[in-house]
Amino acid sequence: MKVELFDFDLPERLIAQVPLKERDASRLMVLDKKTGEITHSTFKHVIDFLNAGDCIVLNDTRVLPARLYGVKEETGAKVEVLLLKQEEGDVWETLVKPAKRVKRGTVLSFGDGRLTAVCTEELEHGGRKIEFRYEGIFYEVLESLGEMPLPPYIKEQLDDRERYQTVYSKKQGSAAAPTAGLHFTEEILDALRKKGVHIAFITLHVGLGTFRPVSAENVEEHDMHAEFYEMSEETAALLNRVRQEGGKIISVGTTSTRTLETIASEHDGRFREARGWTSIFIYPGYTFRAIDGMITNFHLPKSSLIMLVSALAGREHVLSAYRTAVEHEYRFFSFGDAMLIK
Repeated sequence: MKVELFDFDLPERLIAQVPLKERDASRLMVLDKKTGEITHSTFKHVIDFLNAGDCIVLNDTRVLPARLYGVKEETGAKVEVLLLKQEEGDVWETLVKPAKRVKRGTVLSFGDGRLTAVCTEELEHGGRKIEFRYEGIFYEVLESLGEMPLPPYIKEQLDDRERYQTVYSKKQGSAAAPTAGLHFTEEILDALRKKGVHIAFITLHVGLGTFRPVSAENVEEHDMHAEFYEMSEETAALLNRVRQEGGKIISVGTTSTRTLETIASEHDGRFREARGWTSIFIYPGYTFRAIDGMITNFHLPKSSLIMLVSALAGREHVLSAYRTAVEHEYRFFSFGDAMLIK
């Protein structure tokens, strides 16, 4: 299957650069995955499209302020470090710019020495393993020194870093936000509960591979990145009960979808307490075992994300919906509008 089949024309002006003042003021396109029929609404009314007994599944990961600006202690040369994944102890896999300045043994300093680090290993494509040294609690130091690692297509500065977190974010570990969840407010969550819609939480720590383009010519040749996930026994029991009672499982975001499908595919369509690394790559032809629908944003052309959405709703339906979104000037990507596939 050719990657070009998932291309579409997107005017740059439709790439949302800043979040709306109110989270739930975003527009909502509702797509019937069987017929391709489209309904236009706003996210405040998402509750109208969900039924009592259904369950929405949210990713409660929290984005790290993972971009650090520092200097080489020896020369004072400026260096940018982006945290990707925690290894053992205080060793992290990172991306460094410019990487040529940081060799094994190089010592870096951040925040006038409040945080220091030494390069322990050189990796490919600007990757470095770095061991940090500090006093106190690492995440507290990071909160004071780090910046949010916004996607490369967002050029504007973010005034309030909490707008790149979901209101239910809890577990530190992501290099990017699960952006489909940015539309939710506490009021919407309360309204869903009152209607009888169940709310479940999983965790998947989003890696920067989310933004990596599919460089292969054929979809099947793409090497999917791995991300850490976990599901509690409580969430697994709730999802099994919802399925048994005939409710629909609606994942919020591609991250929740990949977690649910990973677990269900490994346990014959059922859910169990689980944790591990997933590199599941979902594209048309995939048979879904876990979800009935999903809430998602509008994604990049030729990305693994639009392929996942196309697997659920059909490539022709999705591309037709995207053309409609462009015509109606929906906002795209991380701070953009939402789509409910049901």
